[in-house]
Amino acid sequence: MGYKNTKDCLDALDARGELLRIDTEIDANIEIGAIQRRVFQAGGPALLFTNVKGCQFPMAANIYGTKERVRFIFRDTIEMVERLMKLKLSPMEALKKPWKYLGAPRTAYHTMPRKVSTGPVMENETTVSKLPQLISWPMDGGGYVTLPQVYSESPEAPGFNGSNIGMYRVQLSGNDFTCDEEVGLHYQIHRGIGHHHAQALKKGEQLKVNIFVGGAPAMTMAAVMPLPEGLAEIFFAGAIGGHRIPMVTRQNGLPIPAEADFCISGSITNIEKPEGPFGDHLGYYSLAHNFPVLKVDHVYHRNDAIWPFTTVGRPPQEDTMFGEFIHELTADLVPSVFSGVHEVHAVDAAGVHPLLLAVGSERYVPYAEERQPQELLTNAMGLLGNTQTSLSKYVFIAAKEDMRDGESCHNIPSFFHHMLQRADLTRDLHFITRTTIDTLDYSGISLNQGSKLVFAAAGSKKRELSSTLPTETTLPDGFCDMQVFAPGILILKGPKHQEKRDHPDSRLDRLGEMLKSAKGIEGFPMIVVADDADFTAQNWDNFLWVTFTRSDPATDMYGVGGFTHAKHWGAEKAIIIDARLKTYHAPALEPDPEVEKRVDALGAAGGPLYGII
Repeated sequence: MGYKNTKDCLDALDARGELLRIDTEIDANIEIGAIQRRVFQAGGPALLFTNVKGCQFPMAANIYGTKERVRFIFRDTIEMVERLMKLKLSPMEALKKPWKYLGAPRTAYHTMPRKVSTGPVMENETTVSKLPQLISWPMDGGGYVTLPQVYSESPEAPGFNGSNIGMYRVQLSGNDFTCDEEVGLHYQIHRGIGHHHAQALKKGEQLKVNIFVGGAPAMTMAAVMPLPEGLAEIFFAGAIGGHRIPMVTRQNGLPIPAEADFCISGSITNIEKPEGPFGDHLGYYSLAHNFPVLKVDHVYHRNDAIWPFTTVGRPPQEDTMFGEFIHELTADLVPSVFSGVHEVHAVDAAGVHPLLLAVGSERYVPYAEERQPQELLTNAMGLLGNTQTSLSKYVFIAAKEDMRDGESCHNIPSFFHHMLQRADLTRDLHFITRTTIDTLDYSGISLNQGSKLVFAAAGSKKRELSSTLPTETTLPDGFCDMQVFAPGILILKGPKHQEKRDHPDSRLDRLGEMLKSAKGIEGFPMIVVADDADFTAQNWDNFLWVTFTRSDPATDMYGVGGFTHAKHWGAEKAIIIDARLKTYHAPALEPDPEVEKRVDALGAAGGPLYGII
């Protein structure tokens, strides 16, 4: 059950007609990533590049490029893992329907890794410089591992129970890293390896780390799985992989998956060096910042090693498929992890962490004549205090009691319509300022620091949303091109941003003052100011990406009738979100035109991508 290594998985995809071998020489510097993105966007097959320029190892991509392919790879185990998770929620389920859970003990048995003395991964040693040096975007700082499984163990409680596997960025070359001796390890806040690193520093030790590439697809899935702290990903890998993961145990060293394609083994030193830039999944570059250095001791690989990779960029990308698959597995867990919360939706089009939509209960005062957000605020704080949802920047949460049958936070246009009809803008906006935010989000006041907003809505409709432009509208100089994006949402073009970081823009205050007299403005409770109104209003994906990746709630929200009372901010008629690119934002990702031309040629008649892109 389950594929034990990369080659077995690719062979199975090949047999299904879902693998394309590309024997043409392809450059890992930008070209190979551009191909992967284009094939993903076209819904194309997995790719095996057999002739990588200047590299002895083949590279594989788009393995997880469609939801159907992901489900096929884990087809033997997904149903039982879902049942196992449900069993954890309610053991009574097993007593009521024991026939549904007959396989659960076997699945639980598979969670335990199997210790072995050696394995294929130990067959060869090489150096970092001989590994594939994937550069995905023109401004990337060097070669990167983009599907790493970074393994560490708690120095205070070593062993599988105290282990963590995360998909943290690994820079192999470039910047000031000593060739073959050092690699950069970029781990973001709220990651399990951070706890291990803190323990090592406290003990005055270096933290041992192994970076696996390839092997069982279950190990890749485990590395991206947002499991609760204290639940080791290696156990989940066995469950979703359908077999006990064989781990090579080494004296005075961390274990290594026997079936991995590669392993970089080393220790995090007390040295930090600049890591980056890197084109990231928000659609912008994350810039160079100091991060820990991993001193490399060994680089192992198997005889038939294949280097799996992906590239990230503005969503949707291949990593979107991971998110959708994880949602399928964990949807039933939401009410148990977050009491009172019925569903959540980390919006991929907005870069995942910038925008979280949720539905919760509002039961605190059931006898009240008018329902208002109370329990919803408790729910929202729970979301911001646990697991990966704690990195959310905007949390829009609605009361389940107000939602019609079939309404869901996964239907984004309908959910926004519901929220904007019911929110009391003078009461229901709750800011958390100068707090931690996602490392990759450059909209805040510094690296890792910005603000959050809980936007709650409960009770009856407060307004009817309009789809007709307000009249008698006068805009300040530099603002123009006002247009209706959706009922209740206006978009307009603003002048180029000129302020310093952590400084509001008085021109947006002036805009709010002038819009107070516009006739019908109350029908548009959300107004977005962008650099390009036409682009932003083109579709929901553009609107979500621009609005929520380019704004910090506390710095970039203004009001039509904005006010502050007893440190509470609200707006009488509408909120204005400044979604322009700021002077301090990281640049957006742009493809290399010359590389794109080469990819076009590969898709022409007679080329290996003909009929695919």
